[in-house]
Amino acid sequence: MAWRCVYTLDAARRPLSGSAADLAAAVGRAADLRIYTEFRHDEHIEPGSPCRELVREVSDFRVTYLVERAWTAGIMSLRQPVALPDGFGPRPSMSFFLYNQDGTQAVARPHLDGLGTQTWPTFADMPRFHLDGYHDPETAAPSYNFVYDFDTYGFHVCDDWREVLHHSDTGEVISGSIDALAGAFARGYDVKVGIDGLCLDLGGGAEHMVFVQTGPGYYYTDRKLFIAETHPVVRARPAVPMRYGSRAWDFGWLIVRTDGKVARLLVDPYTLRFVRSEARHPVRWFVK
Repeated sequence: MAWRCVYTLDAARRPLSGSAADLAAAVGRAADLRIYTEFRHDEHIEPGSPCRELVREVSDFRVTYLVERAWTAGIMSLRQPVALPDGFGPRPSMSFFLYNQDGTQAVARPHLDGLGTQTWPTFADMPRFHLDGYHDPETAAPSYNFVYDFDTYGFHVCDDWREVLHHSDTGEVISGSIDALAGAFARGYDVKVGIDGLCLDLGGGAEHMVFVQTGPGYYYTDRKLFIAETHPVVRARPAVPMRYGSRAWDFGWLIVRTDGKVARLLVDPYTLRFVRSEARHPVRWFVK
């Protein structure tokens, strides 16, 4: 597994090396994404602290977006809030941080205790933090868009996935073959999907593809039907840049089939209730 940095930005989010086009091309090939940043403890973690220590962070973005075939965004789908350097944050919640290729950021935070938030953070003691819209602060699922001026941003990719099948929303093969997918799966390969138009029901209308790795897989040998359950996926209204908005995001799991059917078990972040639905989508299948 070889990781390489394909794009870097400075603290003002100006390009330093690489290109956004190279990043988008890699994400469009289902590349895994990690983003490197740097900050000072007293500026980002504990404002006013005498600790000026430089902190380096690398986070993995297990859900990636390619919007309008050129714009890249990634979402952290597994993260709990942390209270550095000691442990976890005070309330259990998911921290669905979203980073765009231009360094703009956002976070959606469904509180797993189901309770509404008690305070609206102002971030007045963080001069490097620039708020750009706060949504639903009184609910169990607040979100906000912002920029934090990290010292640097490095977009790293692991670009070793291989596309073996692309089919329409009815399962018609566009390229590759079901045999190639089933054969790699039977040999223990990892499987990843790129789902076209997954978030259109959230509004916005922008062309987009969402990439997420799968876990359990099943191949029905007589029907030549492959079925896979995804890792947790975070959906957000597709746009350039990607942002969170009120009632414009959710999260959950998908079961994706090579006949184009996608079964959805999605969580309403405001109530934490599970909602079942089905849709049809063109899908690209990748293995490694």
